Amino acid sequence: MPTTLSLPLRRLWTLDKFAYSLRVFLAFSGALLLSWAVGDVALVIPLFLGIIASALSETDDSWQGRLQALLVTLACFAVASISVQWLYPWPWLFAAGLGVATFVLIMLGAIGQRYATIASGTLILSIYSMINIEHHGGVPDDGPWRQPLLLLAGAAWYGLISVIWCALFSRQPVKQSMARVYKALGEYLMLKSALFEPLRDVDIEARRLALARQNGQVVEALNQAKEMIFRRLEGQRGDRKLNRYLRIYFIAQDIHERASSTHYPYAALTEAFFHHDVLFRCQRLLDQQGLACRRLAKALLLNRPFDHHQSEQALEDLRASIDNLRGQRRTEWRELLFPLDALADNLATLESQLASAHNPDVDEARRDDSLFDRTPSSLGDAWERIRLNLTLGSPTFRHALRLPLALLAGYALLQWLDPEQGFWILLTTLFVCRPNFATTRRFLTQRIVGTVLGLVAGWMSITLFPQPLVQSLIAVIAGVAFFANREKHYVIATAAITLLVLCSFNQVGDGFDLIWPRLFDTLLGALIAGLAVFFILPDWQGRRLNREAAKVLTNSRGYLDEIIHQYEAGKQDDLAYRLARRNAHNADAALSTVLTNMLHEPGHYRKAEADDGLRFLVLSHTLLSHLSALGAHRHRLADDEDDASLVPLAREIGALLGQIAEALEARRPLRALEAEVNALLERLEAPAAENIEAGVPYRPIQSQLRLITQQLAPLAEAANRLVMVGGGSSPEALSAAH
Repeated sequence: MPTTLSLPLRRLWTLDKFAYSLRVFLAFSGALLLSWAVGDVALVIPLFLGIIASALSETDDSWQGRLQALLVTLACFAVASISVQWLYPWPWLFAAGLGVATFVLIMLGAIGQRYATIASGTLILSIYSMINIEHHGGVPDDGPWRQPLLLLAGAAWYGLISVIWCALFSRQPVKQSMARVYKALGEYLMLKSALFEPLRDVDIEARRLALARQNGQVVEALNQAKEMIFRRLEGQRGDRKLNRYLRIYFIAQDIHERASSTHYPYAALTEAFFHHDVLFRCQRLLDQQGLACRRLAKALLLNRPFDHHQSEQALEDLRASIDNLRGQRRTEWRELLFPLDALADNLATLESQLASAHNPDVDEARRDDSLFDRTPSSLGDAWERIRLNLTLGSPTFRHALRLPLALLAGYALLQWLDPEQGFWILLTTLFVCRPNFATTRRFLTQRIVGTVLGLVAGWMSITLFPQPLVQSLIAVIAGVAFFANREKHYVIATAAITLLVLCSFNQVGDGFDLIWPRLFDTLLGALIAGLAVFFILPDWQGRRLNREAAKVLTNSRGYLDEIIHQYEAGKQDDLAYRLARRNAHNADAALSTVLTNMLHEPGHYRKAEADDGLRFLVLSHTLLSHLSALGAHRHRLADDEDDASLVPLAREIGALLGQIAEALEARRPLRALEAEVNALLERLEAPAAENIEAGVPYRPIQSQLRLITQQLAPLAEAANRLVMVGGGSSPEALSAAH
């Protein structure tokens, strides 16, 4: 194949949604060809609906796992479709079955993401079954089995394509997930470089907030990549290529730890070296390493060489700049040159990891390459996860109560108004009603706008192209567009699925008669979803902000404990250490998500908590940065009595973090910690001054513990503000605590 043609095709193959869209296209095309072959155009609608439900239920697995998930999905689809068919003539029984089934399916999602995906697809297929029955004016004369079987046939057809695809191209999703990781890391490094920009009066807090939010994107990408690799490694530990991607994943984790490290307050460095180029060199190096990560992502996708020469040159320039400063022998810089050296060493190690990521086969063998399995190991484990969520404090339980009530309200309205094509009300409610207000509001607006655009496009399509063949082709293209855009461009996705509906239903009836009912039902369904999430057990994020903040500090303490254990036992990237590090970053990302959702809630419910929460997020992410630096420089302390003497101080720091976390969890005022913090700082700073005078080399553990300790008082103050504005304590009580 000519190079001019092969390169665009290779780039197209690397796109995340290309394979997904191609599978959907094959499924829709097959269903369309079947309906033409048998001369029954009415087959298109149930087959298309089954394909859509099956594609929405698709889980990421090896082909064996996908086959197992498909069998479970088809079993759930069969029960749901047949139940709808049987209960349809009896509204009271139908309503009871709808409410109970919705609650049970939502609670099954508490077991894990795979079960949540299948449960969501089952609910969607249930409503598709209602729409299909309504379209035929009730249970058709040809028996109650025909329409459920057609829906299942469409679902099975897409599932078969999916399983075969997984068997043929099992590693392509892993490659794409790793590319997303390095792309997110690249963005993180480029944002981190802005902190070194040698400017005065810069809003550092805003930059740190942007960095904390991007850290959430990195954590999400790492978690998705880990799950993809883990599912494919089951039973395939000897697969050389999969093991290669596993090593690339571990390298990404190490890069993330070093990228998130902070060795010294940047404001102090800016003040000291404002008229020198060292901070510019740091900024340029981080920026070039971020660009190198993005180039590495492309290289992984395209199997092409990876060039990071510019970041290597930037590292050499930074080393030369530090040597120049050291050569000036200025006393006031003496203490600051040590953290600059540590920063350069950290970035040099990051540079070597970038080089090894493209050729991980030469990377040193790891003692522990196991991954933590978060899936339930037994039925008892699965039930325990559900049981722990059977409380009003669980967002899953709240949603499991809210969504059935919303659907029942839509069904009652449907029975009362008896609108034409009324089950679109339920479908809109199902798609729009989300576990929290912010997400529901976003989907509500986008659903309405997309529906209007889709109806206009549909009206134009069936007017300008009355030929059934052309309308069928438009329906197929619209279906592909829906799946290609449903995650990132929901307005386009909604417009596409609306266009598919109009063109498909116009094959067996009058599509023009569907335009106004579809718009009317969408508005009603969106209104019900909005009212439900606002009035029925609303999950205002501020109510659990203190718990999320407490989790951040609890997991940061666990990370600190593991780091200190590594200093005692010697550096090793074992599962316990990697899990503690990942839990700390997951908690940081979860807090960022909660605060982002809070900013989209009504002001009356948001109050001042969002601003105080953002302040806490900046402080907690700074704490995590210092912990990451401490972890990046970990080494065995057995041969260093001075460093070993710092271990008890680290334990005390962990205990103070635990106290702040406990106060946040209980939503009670925290007693003053200034005395303990000042005592710790005195014990940490006195030896540091002695070491500098004696010319003792820089001790990263001492410096980082001092920086961590300096975060405790601001964290305690921020925690008390969260407790106070959260309604747990009065200002008088807080004053008394101090």
